[in-house]
Amino acid sequence: MDKYKAIPQGYMTVGEVAKKMDVTVRTLQHYDREGLLSPSAMSEGGRRLYTDKDIVKLHQILSLKHLGFSLDDIKNRLIPLDTPAEIAAVLTEQAAAVKQKIESLSESLRELEVLREEVLQMQSVDFKKYADIIVNLQMKNDFYWLIKHFDDQTLDHIRSHFDKDSGKAFMDTFMQLQDEAIRLQNAGVPADSDAGQNFANAYWNMITDFTGGDMRMLPKLIELGKFQNTNPQWKEKQDIANRYVAQALDVYFSRLGINPFVDPLQEETE
Repeated sequence: MDKYKAIPQGYMTVGEVAKKMDVTVRTLQHYDREGLLSPSAMSEGGRRLYTDKDIVKLHQILSLKHLGFSLDDIKNRLIPLDTPAEIAAVLTEQAAAVKQKIESLSESLRELEVLREEVLQMQSVDFKKYADIIVNLQMKNDFYWLIKHFDDQTLDHIRSHFDKDSGKAFMDTFMQLQDEAIRLQNAGVPADSDAGQNFANAYWNMITDFTGGDMRMLPKLIELGKFQNTNPQWKEKQDIANRYVAQALDVYFSRLGINPFVDPLQEETE
C-alpha cells in the first residue's frame, strides 16, 4: 500500500507529467534511462516524482527534439554548452541538416508525382519498369519517360549492359549525335560528304555500343524516336534527326557493302 501514499506537495507522478506534457509514460522512462531527464525524487513506494523544474527541462528537450535534434545531440552537444555563440553554431549545423532533408523530401515528392503520371500512362502494372523509372529519376535523367515504351527484352538488355554511369553516358552521346544530325541537316551538308560519313561512323559506333553485338536490339534503337504519345517537341526533333541519320547510314552501309538490318541466315534461305 506504500505505493499509493499521498504525493508530497510540489511533486508530480510520471503519469501526471505525461498527461500534462502530452507524452507517454514510456517516453519519460526512456529519458530517465538515457540520463536526459531524471526525476527529482522517488516516493517511498518507488514512484518517480517530478517538479516544475523538471517540466521546464522536459519542455526544452521536446522543443529541441521538434527541431530535429536527436536525444544524443541534446544530451551531449547542446546541454553542456555555455555560450550563445556555441549554441548558435550547433543550431546552424542543424538548420543545414534540416534544409538538406527538405530538399530530399521535395525531390522525393517530385519523383512520386512523376511516377504517378507514368503509371497512369503505362496502362499496366509493371514494378520492374517502376523501379527503372525511379532509378532514372534519381540519376536526373530527363528521358526516364522512354522506359515505359521499351519491351521487357530491351529493358533486360539495358539492365545487363549499362549501369548508372554508362547508361547516362550513352544517352548523352545519343542526344549529342541527334543534335549533330539536325545541325548537318539544317546546314545542308550532304549525307555522302566526309562530314556526313564521319557522322554516320560515329552514329554506327554508338549503335553497336548499345547492341553489344546483339543485332536483335538494332530495331529497338531505331524506334527510339518513333514512339506514339511522346513529347511533341521530342518527336519533332527526332523526326528531323532521323531523316539525316537514315540518309547518312544508307551511304555508309552501301560503301561497306553490308546491310545490318538483314539477318545473314535469312538471306541464305531466300
